[in-house]
Amino acid sequence: MADKSTVAVVFMALGVLAVVLGTVVVFVAPVLVDQQVVKHTIIDPENELTYTMWKDVPVPFFMSVYFFNVLNPKEILNGEKPMLEERGPYVYKKIIQKENITFHPNGTVSYVEYRSYFFEPSMSVGNESDVVTIPNMLVLGAAVMLENLPYAVRLLISATFKAFKEGPFLTKTVGELMWGYNSELVAFLNKYLPGMLPSTGKFGLFMDFNNSNTGLFTVFTGHDDISKVHKVDSWNGLKELSYWRTPQCNKINGTAGQLWPPFLTKESTLPFYSPDACRSLELVYQRQGTFKGLPLYRFVAPKTMFANGTDYAPNEGFCPCRQSGLLNVSSCRFDSPVFISQAHFYNADPVLLDYVQGLSPSEEKHGLFIDIHPLTGVPLNVAVRLQLNLYIKRVSGFTETGKISEVVMPMIWFEESGYIDGPVLTTFHQNLVILPAVMEYMQYGFIVLGLAMIIISALVYHRVKRNKFDEGTPPASSGALQPKRRRICCRMKQTD
Repeated sequence: MADKSTVAVVFMALGVLAVVLGTVVVFVAPVLVDQQVVKHTIIDPENELTYTMWKDVPVPFFMSVYFFNVLNPKEILNGEKPMLEERGPYVYKKIIQKENITFHPNGTVSYVEYRSYFFEPSMSVGNESDVVTIPNMLVLGAAVMLENLPYAVRLLISATFKAFKEGPFLTKTVGELMWGYNSELVAFLNKYLPGMLPSTGKFGLFMDFNNSNTGLFTVFTGHDDISKVHKVDSWNGLKELSYWRTPQCNKINGTAGQLWPPFLTKESTLPFYSPDACRSLELVYQRQGTFKGLPLYRFVAPKTMFANGTDYAPNEGFCPCRQSGLLNVSSCRFDSPVFISQAHFYNADPVLLDYVQGLSPSEEKHGLFIDIHPLTGVPLNVAVRLQLNLYIKRVSGFTETGKISEVVMPMIWFEESGYIDGPVLTTFHQNLVILPAVMEYMQYGFIVLGLAMIIISALVYHRVKRNKFDEGTPPASSGALQPKRRRICCRMKQTD
């Protein structure tokens, strides 16, 4: 049987080894995790999971549309405040797929992303045959666009509206307003004024969205620099836009709005280019949290995103502006007086709510946010909520405008939402939550175990040595001392 002190020494050596191993893991584990993140974040067909997520977006994604049904169209023509009633949601499943994927030698990849929408009756409050009333963009929008034409020309155009039975308000089904209805006026304009409208024979608010693409994107793959992965290099061959008045506003910044570079911090922002908004947008950090066991950072739209140039100087290039909270997109929408805002004028100038009745903004229902996994840059839960508004007013010569008061009129708001789920969530949870947690527990487990082994072995070694020392020293009452004591006693007697 081995000597106990030898066993204690071996045990202590193993404890020291465990502490060293745990300490090494403390420094090595994060590096290994980061290397795996970089490896699987790069846009590469060999990265099966992340490449599939990037290419086909295999998670549920929906668009919920809410209409602002006009309750008092006749009174509005007499100058009264619009009374609106929210109708919805009308929910559509959104299918996204990238095609024409081409990798380039300079570390970029080009693609065209197609989108299709399919009505989901079970998730909607009604069906596409529901009838709603909204402002007629073809009439009220055209009146504002053409208000500087000679009065006689305005009268002629107004007469044309009447000839085609186009009034200031439309009462149509949800399906017609979404995806288009036959319009004789649109057909006439396309025939005699080609290029004035983007459609051919039909007019619908989302007609150009369904079965369409968002343009040719070229983004960085991250092979050369992981901090640039998913960032847009060009859109339709353009490095910058020409819609706006300043170079800063015309910049194409950030990603294409689906994925972001990894290793985000609370100081990071989420910039992305939106072809539908005709500009780059940027979200800022709000808070941290969890989603189905995954850690997240929530990023939201800052109040400055749609602020006017007076309230936020860098936005001066997006003007001509109205109140803060409105983005004038007329320059990329055929000069029609269309404004984008957050839903229910959330985070906008309160005066906009005074012009209409029926709106009640709240962060929970109307705030725009993206919950993102900071380690990988993958969105976990998304709700992009925007509102489409039409600027209307009385324009002389256009009798259709009556005595309408000047107002930015909400027409619809929509929410594009999606969340990570299913096999993708399981894989993410295993690789990015459980595995790092196991490594973290291992590193501290090794250290704790090693320290315990060192302490225990030190105590055992000390006890063994003490026992050996005690065994080699005669006891105080030992008979070996008795003869000496007798001699001392005898000497004392002889002295007496």
